[in-house]
Amino acid sequence: MSPDCEVHVRDATLSDRRQSGFVSALRVHKSLTAGVEKRALIWMARRVPADIGPDHLTVLGFASQVFAGVAYALAALDSRALWLVNLFIALNWLGDSLDGTLARVRDQQRPRYGFYVDHIADTFGALALVAGLACSGFVHWQIAAGMLLGFYILSIESYLATYAIGHFHLSHGVFGPTEIRILLAIGNLVLLMHPYADIAGHRVLLFDAGGAVAIVGMAVMAVGATVQHTLVLSREETLS
Repeated sequence: MSPDCEVHVRDATLSDRRQSGFVSALRVHKSLTAGVEKRALIWMARRVPADIGPDHLTVLGFASQVFAGVAYALAALDSRALWLVNLFIALNWLGDSLDGTLARVRDQQRPRYGFYVDHIADTFGALALVAGLACSGFVHWQIAAGMLLGFYILSIESYLATYAIGHFHLSHGVFGPTEIRILLAIGNLVLLMHPYADIAGHRVLLFDAGGAVAIVGMAVMAVGATVQHTLVLSREETLS
C-alpha cells in the first residue's frame, strides 16, 4: 500500500470514529467522601466567577501537583516545606475535582477532550509528585517508584474498563483520589514530628512503611478489579 493510500485509510478511519460519536461512560464513585464531596463541588461550581472556566481549573490542578512535588524536594532541606506540600495538595483537589463539575453545571461538557486532558494531566502530575517525594529523604526511591507503578497499573485498568465495559471507576472500594489526598496530607503532618516508625523492633522511615502498605493495597485492588471485569466480559461475550 502506498503512503498516500495509508494516509487516506487512516484519515477515513479517524473520521468514521468521530462521526460514530463518543459515549460517556457511567461514572462509578463510591468512596467514603463521595456524597459530601459531590454536594460541596456543585455548591462551589455555582459560585465560580464567569471568567474562570474548566480549563483554568485543570491547569490549577496540574500545576499544584507539580509544585507539590517541588515542595517535597525542598523538604529535604527544610521539613517545613511539608506545609507547602499540603497547600498544593489542597489546590490540586480544588482544580482536579472542580473542573468537571463546573463543566457539567454550566452545560459546557467536552467529553473526549475532558477525559483525555484530565487523565493525561494526572499521569504527568503523579510522576512529578512522586519524583519530588523520592528526593525528599522521607522515603526510599524504590518505595516511591513502587507507589507510582501501582498508581499507573490501577489507572490503566480503570481506563481499559471504561472502554470495554462502559463504567469509569473513580474509586476502588472506599478509596478514591480525595481519600488518598487526605491520607497523604495527614502523613505529611505526622512527618514533621515523627519521620520514623518502629515496626517489630526495627526503625524504618514512616513513609517507607506507609508506602509499602499502599503498594500492597493497590496491588490487591488491581488484581480484584481485573478478575471482576474479566468475569463480567466473559459472561457478556460467551461463545456459542
